[in-house]
Amino acid sequence: MMDAQLLVSGVIFGLSIGSIFFLMTIGLSLCFGLMRIISLDQLLYYSIGAYLTYAVSVAAGSVWLGMLAGVAVAGLASLAVERLVFRRIYERELTFSMITSFGILIGGVGVIKFFCGVVPRPVAIPTLAQVGIAGTDVPVYRLIVIGIAGLVYAGIWLFLNRTIIGKAIRAGIENVEHVEGLGINVSRLFTITFVIAGTLSGLAGGLHAPLIMVEPQMGLEVLAFAFMVVIIGGLGSIKGTLVSAFIVGQVVSLGSLIYAPLAQMAPFAIMLLILLIKPTGLYGSALLKR
Repeated sequence: MMDAQLLVSGVIFGLSIGSIFFLMTIGLSLCFGLMRIISLDQLLYYSIGAYLTYAVSVAAGSVWLGMLAGVAVAGLASLAVERLVFRRIYERELTFSMITSFGILIGGVGVIKFFCGVVPRPVAIPTLAQVGIAGTDVPVYRLIVIGIAGLVYAGIWLFLNRTIIGKAIRAGIENVEHVEGLGINVSRLFTITFVIAGTLSGLAGGLHAPLIMVEPQMGLEVLAFAFMVVIIGGLGSIKGTLVSAFIVGQVVSLGSLIYAPLAQMAPFAIMLLILLIKPTGLYGSALLKR
């Protein structure tokens, strides 16, 4: 039987990993929902966020400042990619955007290797404080990560439901042609959405950096988990992405406590089971209008 303290630690670990997965994949979900593209380059912005966190924390001695720098640079990088690449291919087939974005990801990995080398880099944890939960000492930093993910979800919900731009994005997710018919600049909506996605991916990388070793392949290493999260939750669903991220996080965490190989195998099994029951994912929609 699993020890109670070990169980609490596993649940908190799963929630923190799920929070990273959510921030990492919300961009994928937003981009598909509005623009009908599969933006695998979001994992490049995740890597950029992690590397800037490392670089600035070493230079300035502040991990938090490094995270802010990573978020800013990831946002600027996503803006450049949207303007130079995606703006030219929005009308192309879905697979074209997937192949193009994967090429950007691979090219970005090569650039990171050229400038930063291939040696993994450690990032200091901003705080080593711990707090007692159910008799178990839990790292405060993991709770901070969970809290930030919750704030981001609340912020996205308020943005999409309480602002004019957000409502336009929501309407565009349902039917872009209707939004264009209202005279709304859809191209600008695309740019705003893409930059928000890239910024959140950079935040995911910055928050994840202290928990892992920063290295060039880190975006490729989480690619399978990113796909699982958006597929389980349902492409284009913000709520589905959050729920799915926490499910995958818990499966990875608790699975590794029960039997280490489960951390890799179990999420795929969960994905297949859910798709058998609901092919569009937990909160996905079959509606796919341009």
